[in-house]
Amino acid sequence: MTRKGQTRTMGGTQLERTHLCLSYGTEVCEALRAGRPLVALESTIIAHGIPRPRNYEVACELESIVRDEGACPATIAVLDGEPKIGLSDIELHRIAADTGFRKLGLRDLPVAMAAKASGATTVSATAFLAAHGGLRVFATGGLGGVHRGWTDSWDESADLETLSRTKITIVSAGVKSILDVPATLQRLETLNVTVVGYRSMEFPGFYLHSSGQSVDWAIDSPESIVSVMQYQDDLDFCSALVIANAVGIEDQLDPDLHDQVLAEALAAAEKEGVNGQRLTPYLLGQMVEGTNGASLEANLAAVRANVALAAKISLAWTARRLVGDTVETGKAL
Repeated sequence: MTRKGQTRTMGGTQLERTHLCLSYGTEVCEALRAGRPLVALESTIIAHGIPRPRNYEVACELESIVRDEGACPATIAVLDGEPKIGLSDIELHRIAADTGFRKLGLRDLPVAMAAKASGATTVSATAFLAAHGGLRVFATGGLGGVHRGWTDSWDESADLETLSRTKITIVSAGVKSILDVPATLQRLETLNVTVVGYRSMEFPGFYLHSSGQSVDWAIDSPESIVSVMQYQDDLDFCSALVIANAVGIEDQLDPDLHDQVLAEALAAAEKEGVNGQRLTPYLLGQMVEGTNGASLEANLAAVRANVALAAKISLAWTARRLVGDTVETGKAL
């Protein structure tokens, strides 16, 4: 493995990475060399979020959406102890088919690497690896956050702390609606994580078009988002920019059904003593079962829209940087 300060050669291209040992897929390596736009994608949704064999189909579909928009997809995972940015078709299929893949948050990365283990990366791990791998834009479904009953359990996703110190632009349909949304928004504010709505002042509710909470800022175009990203750089920010992109009203889960099934799922989790890292997948599974799959369809509709928007942002970001480079070159001449 490449150590700190060493250079790895891939496909005839030398990529200097001074902070972390990373492996790049061929397509991503070529995109980096050519200065093409990239979009990071998490792998937990593949390994743990969607039933097999549909998960492989969705993984391919999401990558295709990125390519159709003119960007390069970079699905991230840890394979045999090696963090990988950009996966081959064989590797995507492996993640989708292997039932033994672990769920890896940021804290799990050093142990997984030392143990040569394989796992799908959550939002926290994906954001960290993407940022350290030179990627600026990341698309996901819903963020983690503060759990209901947090005053007793202090249960809070590692996503929030990671976003407070990771410069990444992340497009999501808000936070998972199984969480305490108002408390999560308060924590994001406390952690100085910038949250803006995309063409809406309402904070989305993951499966739902609106969570009932509002945001302080709304932005109406990828180019405007890129301007915010540029000012983050100018101000030397080290935290994330969260783009809250709501699922369409026509694609959302029925709100009454959502509330009913979620209440039943929370009661079942308490009765069965499900908590900690097992709680989120348990509740999401109960939502899928209790809604006869409707929650999964709403989730996928949100993810597709987020991936498409993230690709547009990455294209605009790359174009802005090319213009900036040209201006600087002109000044030098």
